[in-house]
Amino acid sequence: MERQKTLVLVGPTAVGKTELSIRLAEELQAEIISADSMQVYRGMDIGTAKPTLAERQRVPHHLLDVVDPDESFNVADYVALAAEVLARLRADRTTPLLTGGTGLYIDALLDGFLFPDAPADPSIRQELEEQGAKDPASLYAQLQEVDPVSAARLHPHDLRRIIRALEVYRRTGEAISALQQKREQQQSPYDPLYIGLTRDRQELYARINLRVDLMLEQGLVEEVADLLAQYPQQPTALQALGYKEIASYLRGELSLEEAVELLKRDTRRYAKRQLSWFTRNKRIHWFNRTNGDDQELFQTILELWESFLLERQ
Repeated sequence: MERQKTLVLVGPTAVGKTELSIRLAEELQAEIISADSMQVYRGMDIGTAKPTLAERQRVPHHLLDVVDPDESFNVADYVALAAEVLARLRADRTTPLLTGGTGLYIDALLDGFLFPDAPADPSIRQELEEQGAKDPASLYAQLQEVDPVSAARLHPHDLRRIIRALEVYRRTGEAISALQQKREQQQSPYDPLYIGLTRDRQELYARINLRVDLMLEQGLVEEVADLLAQYPQQPTALQALGYKEIASYLRGELSLEEAVELLKRDTRRYAKRQLSWFTRNKRIHWFNRTNGDDQELFQTILELWESFLLERQ
């Protein structure tokens, strides 16, 4: 079967992906698939810079507001849901536009390194974690027995990955390294054109600071307070960037000024990590938007997409 051509728009937070993605989707009659690990949560709108209702009315958006903050959601869940959306768009002959800043989700979906037949198993995970707390060396020894290839790759103290490898083995009866090799031999069903957006560091950091200020004006403190009241157990989702800092303020651990400065700093660091992740992907066509012409960039991306489609005919 012909691989599904997919336009992919990536970049760090606050670089300007949302408006450009909507303009491109309008022009191409495409539908947007979000690749953001926090925008899947309902009620977490301001702190995740989720597209507004007005923006969503301009073009169809997928994988926003998928689960409640106290529900578990991981990269395997994302890949399964995104694959369903892509299959529907393929059947409708509609162009998919995948956009977001969660590189892990994008890579997992498009390069297929996940193991959907081996979802996380809480009981196995708990058993392994308890064993790891008592005797971490025994877990590494187990991995050396059942999957020496993975054991050779991992540091004996990398408990998280050791546990995941053992969990996959118990669920499937196969070593995670063998499953990885199978995946690498399978061709991805998707044929992506990657567009990356960046800005000069000082401009990007200034935009991040302004965005945080805007979030506060839009009611971020009230949003976090409502979520804490609704979910007093404070699920993992509320440890996300933008929420944990404001929650610390609401608990009296920080002043509002301290929480805001911490949020700005943490967001700048997050943007740096995003760029580090994306720059490893040599297929991305990068565009620096500092001092750039937005209309010229828009036209250039459209031309790249047209050329991409012609090359694949």
